[in-house]
Amino acid sequence: MSRQHGDIVGSEPAIAFPLPAVYVPQGPFFVIRLKTVTCRDLHRYAEAVPTEPRLSHSSAMILQAIASGHVYGYTIMDVTGLASGTVYPALRCLDREELIRSQWEEQAIAEAELHPPRKYYKLTRTGEALLDGSRRRYPLLLKIEAATEDS
Repeated sequence: MSRQHGDIVGSEPAIAFPLPAVYVPQGPFFVIRLKTVTCRDLHRYAEAVPTEPRLSHSSAMILQAIASGHVYGYTIMDVTGLASGTVYPALRCLDREELIRSQWEEQAIAEAELHPPRKYYKLTRTGEALLDGSRRRYPLLLKIEAATEDS
């Protein structure tokens, strides 16, 4: 049998290919000849790919921190150990994806406490659901401690 364009040669026939293929023995090797892919094949392949959205570890840490009561950027950085260059862009992204909701502190409250206004964050229902899945994926998230009254 002559080799054709698109053939993959190997000594192990057990290589798993997501697309339809024919394993043709050729001496001590196998030639894997990819079949023509139809729309039905692609649909079947797409069904096997998980569609559940997944969070990165740092995004999951940020959501867990918010769920634990660390509701503004500085305390989130403090409890997670992530840098501001990671936390603030991630917060903007999570807000844009509607996993969290943000709200600025009132100016009068900030002035009375002698600090600039803070942006407070709260999980949405979608964010809570996604965080539940992330807790199964990253079990150490549960080690993020709950906020105390003074933090």
